[in-house]
Amino acid sequence: MIALIQRALSASVQVAGETTGEIGPGLLILLGVEKGDDQQKAQRLCDRVLGYRIFGDENDKMNLNVQQAGGSLLVVSQFTLAADTQKGMRPSFSGGADPEQAERLYESFIGCCRERGIVTETGRFAANMQVALVNDGPVTFWLQV
Repeated sequence: MIALIQRALSASVQVAGETTGEIGPGLLILLGVEKGDDQQKAQRLCDRVLGYRIFGDENDKMNLNVQQAGGSLLVVSQFTLAADTQKGMRPSFSGGADPEQAERLYESFIGCCRERGIVTETGRFAANMQVALVNDGPVTFWLQV
């Protein structure tokens, strides 16, 4: 599983002109599910994302995680993160999980975040979405389990 996390001042996602998720300060998480991913990986990625210290403390050092900083999450499914781009001029998506498995693990990841008590907004799985982001920093990290 892959999470591209971006520290945000604000972020939102729309589907067909309707806002499905919106946050103030926190993390925009683009989530990709690969073949072979399972519940254990979803749990591990949740642990990593929520524990990752990328928010500034009183000395403006990256020592706080999203919960300690009082932030929220916006989780958006993004199958293109699992693309193989090593050769040619067109990505291959053969490494991505099948849609049923991917949706199940996407929902599992979201559930894990919510169980930890963090406000978690979402996009809509497999929809054509428009994502808006005010990246704070910019700060962007690729986490993979």
